[in-house]
Parts: sequence; structure tokens; C-alpha cells
Amino acid sequence: MWRGLEPVGHPALVLSDPGGPFALREEWDSTLRSGDPLSFPGYAAKLSAAGRESVRTGLADGFVVIEGDFDVLGGSMGLVHGERVVRAFDRAVELGLPVVAITRSGGARMHEGMVALTQMARTAAAARRHERAGLLSVAVHLSPTTGGVFASYSSLCQVRVAEAGATIGFAGPRVVEQTTGEPVDGSHTAETALANGLVDAVLPVEEIPAWVRGALGIAPADGPSTHRPPTPVAPLAEPAEGAWGEVERARSFGRPSGTHVARALVTSWTEIGGRVDPALRAGLATVHGQRAVVVATDRYAGSGRPTPAGYRLAQRAFRLAGNLGLPVVSLVDMPGAEPGSASENDGMAGEIARTFAALLEVPTPTVAVCVGEGGSGGALALAAADVLLIQEHAIFSVIAPEGAAAILEHDAGKASEVAPSLRLTSADVVELGVVDEVVPDTVDAVVDAVARLLVDPAPTTRRLSRLDAATERWLLG
Repeated sequence: MWRGLEPVGHPALVLSDPGGPFALREEWDSTLRSGDPLSFPGYAAKLSAAGRESVRTGLADGFVVIEGDFDVLGGSMGLVHGERVVRAFDRAVELGLPVVAITRSGGARMHEGMVALTQMARTAAAARRHERAGLLSVAVHLSPTTGGVFASYSSLCQVRVAEAGATIGFAGPRVVEQTTGEPVDGSHTAETALANGLVDAVLPVEEIPAWVRGALGIAPADGPSTHRPPTPVAPLAEPAEGAWGEVERARSFGRPSGTHVARALVTSWTEIGGRVDPALRAGLATVHGQRAVVVATDRYAGSGRPTPAGYRLAQRAFRLAGNLGLPVVSLVDMPGAEPGSASENDGMAGEIARTFAALLEVPTPTVAVCVGEGGSGGALALAAADVLLIQEHAIFSVIAPEGAAAILEHDAGKASEVAPSLRLTSADVVELGVVDEVVPDTVDAVVDAVARLLVDPAPTTRRLSRLDAATERWLLG
């Protein structure tokens, strides 16, 4: 499967060479050699001419490196490649170290037949053992990355970056075209992988090492790339009194949304999930000097309503936090989940349910802040944390006032009249017992409150006990 694939844009890169960004302090298992299980014609001579295998592994400064070599039989994975990868993951577990897997590969090695193919299962199992040990793995997909390596351990790495312009896919484009008779269109590139959430970032190769060091927490990464809060074109008119006035304040144009608060909160940020949903972002971050997973919504991006893909991204972020033993910070500002036909057909209800479950199952401390509008179950799925805070002029509601008016009065235009009955203000939801605390209406106040809670977090059982207590409080009989 490796025939017909060529690297794009650069010669062979050996990032683990002396002086390279991932230089090895010691190389492992360099004496392993492959037999010839199929007595494949000419195979022994090819191996001898190469003088090395298609992967090398070893210890770098603070992490384990697995690096594929496309120049050896197209980077194909044979039994030695698989065994070195398995041993590298398992040694990383013994040492308590993260893994960086740099891939440039074709498929399973045809010269070794089924013996080579079984390495997909073995390396996948080793990657999972490493993950279950609570350790981070980072994949660096150079061009090309295809076949058995892509469909086993490299896709199981927890965060993934790809070289700009890289060929990435299960089968190489030429294989697809010649076996199916159909041209490849809209797939098999790093950029399409990013658009579909298959990788977390696409960068020029010279920028990848800094991204990896940021993901590992070895060096700062860039903050979340968000636009500034929009500036109102005219001063906001004096909001109404009471509940409707609070709705107007929460929705006011220019109010910082979740991603803007995230920018102020974090000192490093490694994006998770690419840009599958503009309304929801997630990242491995540094908050108040400690590593954390941050999820933030952005009411100004797209419709401001997360799609099913956005909720799947949140689930992935919550699982990553649990696997790595990191706290979660969720910053919520959204009118609700995206309700359109495409979202319905993509399983919106199920994704919201699974997001609730994923957040509630995180074994580490979780903190959520409603920084604007908390719209219905779509917002609560991102906010069912140990501690739930709300800004003074934010709102959280079972349904948008317009939706409630459409149901109760058959007229969405009566939203301002219905709003008080929903008890959606910050004071209301604290009094109801479903939110813990009101924080002042500034970004700095949120940053200070989150920092305080991460230093002295609430017990991880509190998230359900608060909700249970609120339920019991209002039960009769």
C-alpha cells in the first residue's frame, strides 16, 4: 500500500537526530531484526540494503519518542516496527512518561503478510495501556501518514498535529483510485482532517516542535486564537427593569463570551479538535500555574449554538481530563444547542445526553461558569460541574423566553412578559439551589474565582449532591 506515496514539501525529516527538536538521549531496541516469515522474493535483500528499520524509538528529554521512517520500505509496519512501538509504549508506562509518535508511513508490510498485519492490534493495545496509565500521547503526522500505522497506534494518541499539506488517510489516494475506480475528492489531506476533527492542528513542519512542547506542558503554547469581543456600534440602550432587563444584559452585543474569558484565564493553550464547531472550543491549557482542560463556547461564532460535533468535542475533552487527572474549567455562554434539521439528524439529543454523562463521570475537580446566557439543556450539559458559578448579569433558563412565550402564549413577541416567571436571573438560580455562587460581572472576577477554586477545589461528589439537594428542597409529600 505504500507504493506511489511520496513526501510533500520536504526531504526525509529525522526529528530525533542529534540536534533535532526531539533528540534521543538513548535509543531502544536497535538490535531487533526481522525474519522473513513469507520467504518473500527479494525481501531480505531490501532489508539489508536499507540497513535499518522503518521506526526507531528511545528516550528524549522528558518523553519517549517513536519516529517512523518512510525511506525504509515506505515506512510500512512489519513485526520489528510493531515490537519496537509496543515496547516503547510499555517502557513509557514504567517510566511514567508521555509519548510523542512521529509518523511517516504506509500500510502494514506486505512482505510479512499477516504477521505484519497483527502489529496493528498489538500497537493499538499498547497505546491504550499507556492511556489507562494516565499518560499523554501526542501524534505528529508528517507526510505521508497512511495505512496500518494511521489505523492503529497513531490515531489512538490523545492529541494530534499534522504537517500542512500532508497526505493523510487510511488508504493512499492512488490505492483508493485504482482499487475503487473513483477519484479522491475532499479527503486525504491534513486540512480536510482538521476540518473533520481528525487532527487538532495543522502547522508548517518547522512550527510543530513548539506545538508539541506546549501540548506536553514543557513550554508555553499560544493562547486560544479568538477574536476580540465585538465593540458595540452604539451604546447599549438602558436595559429594562427586572428579569427582561437581565436577559438584555446577558445578550448585550460586546459582552465577553466564553472564549474571550478563556483568553484571559489561560497562560497556555493547545487546541483540541480543530475547528469542528466554531461555537465551541476546547484546549489543554495552563490555568493559575496548573494544567487543566478548558471548554468554552462563543456566542459570536457561527450561530453561537453548539452542534452535535461540538458536543462530541466536549465529551472528548472531558475524557481527556479524566485520563490525565486534570481539572476541567467550562465557560458557558450560548442561547441553546443548534436545533435545525441537520443537527437533529446527527443525533443532537443523544450527544447532549452523552455530554452530561461525560462531565459527570470526570473523576477530577470540575468548575463551570455561566458568563452570559445559559440556554436550556444544551448549556447545562457543559455546566453540570462540581461548582457552578454565574456572573451577576448572566442568566440561566430552562428555555429561552421567546420559546416559552411561543409555547405558553402562542406569541414569541411576549417574551418580556414571560421572562419573570422563568426565574432565570443570577439571584433566582442561586436561590433555587441549582447554582452555587454569583460572581461580579467582569472577566477579572471570573479569573479570580476559577483560580481560587482550582487551588481549593470542591469534592468531586458535590456536582450531584447539589442537584439532588435542589430537587429534594422542592419536593412535596
